[in-house]
Amino acid sequence: MIPRIAITGAGVVSALGFGKNENLAALRQCRCGISAVRYLETRLRNCPVGEVPMPDREISKLLSIEKVLPRTALIGIMALKEALEEAGLPLNDDSPLPLISGTTVGGMDLSEKTYPEFSEYQDCGSTTDATADYFGCFSNATTISTACSSAANAIGFGANLIRCGLAERVVAGGAESLSSYHLNGFNSLMILDRENCRPFDLNRAGLNLGEGAGFVVLEREESALRRGARPLAYLGGFGNACDAFHQTASSENGEGAYRAMLQALSCSGLRPSDIDYVNAHGTGTPNNDASESAALRRVFGDKMPPVSSTKALTGHTTSASGSIEAIFSILALQHGFIPAQYAFSTADPACITPTAGGDRPLRHVLCNAFGFGGNDSSLILSHA
Repeated sequence: MIPRIAITGAGVVSALGFGKNENLAALRQCRCGISAVRYLETRLRNCPVGEVPMPDREISKLLSIEKVLPRTALIGIMALKEALEEAGLPLNDDSPLPLISGTTVGGMDLSEKTYPEFSEYQDCGSTTDATADYFGCFSNATTISTACSSAANAIGFGANLIRCGLAERVVAGGAESLSSYHLNGFNSLMILDRENCRPFDLNRAGLNLGEGAGFVVLEREESALRRGARPLAYLGGFGNACDAFHQTASSENGEGAYRAMLQALSCSGLRPSDIDYVNAHGTGTPNNDASESAALRRVFGDKMPPVSSTKALTGHTTSASGSIEAIFSILALQHGFIPAQYAFSTADPACITPTAGGDRPLRHVLCNAFGFGGNDSSLILSHA
């Protein structure tokens, strides 16, 4: 029998603020966190970004960290701290507690400052290790780097560890900071919007990059209930597919996205008609939004549930987006609302028409995270 997987803790940091309460308030108010560059050292000052609203030195002071750490680790520690505190885990016993984190940028921000010497945190895995070391409670740390599906894959991998009996509980998610190399790379692809991004809009011109972190505590249901933990939500299903269509572009029919969503539905035992809301990948690029729309139409047909992309509020947090938006989906389940689509004005026949949002009870939410190379992942979160 496959165990039910409860989510007993969640923590998030994004351009919308620190912690779930600040992010929830911004989502409900449809308040955008994207603005002109404040902290990142870059020549691309004309590209709006979704920055976490605090410089490194203040985050380090808040966390009582004296050593210089990458921004990815700093914001990851903040989100992870909230998740662990909410879950109330017994951290001093001998039970294994794996940490699985998705990131791609890693400590690149520090390497940019020390070039031509590389920072000791240049490698993605060292950033995860630095995050784990701050807490000193993790039995092992694993890093997943599959571009924009990284954090979603970390959550799926954690769920598989529990389902296979290799762990009672797992902490999973992802963290990603902005870097000059990061921003320049997306600029070279000519997919950055010089205005606020407009997912699914006819006049969309690209994405805005963002940064942030999100982590969840996954537990076997009986383990959570035995220690008196109250589940926030359940991870009902996970799907991952890779269509390998192109290094950066998505296929016209959204094959990888389609397969990932079907796998998540099959894993959860749900039908498409059971999904009450889709938190779309929705980057705002012409290619992605049309491809994801094609995949959604293949899955849901003429019975499309409400769909929106919260990247119009946070920017595209790349490797961290899957866990940040999974937590947004949990907040929507808990508080009975659908995040409205920010900055949408003109429908595109090639795309689905996103929702205007509003309050309504939700049972099951599908959350998409699609990465370069066609590595596509979908999570299904269910009401507790």
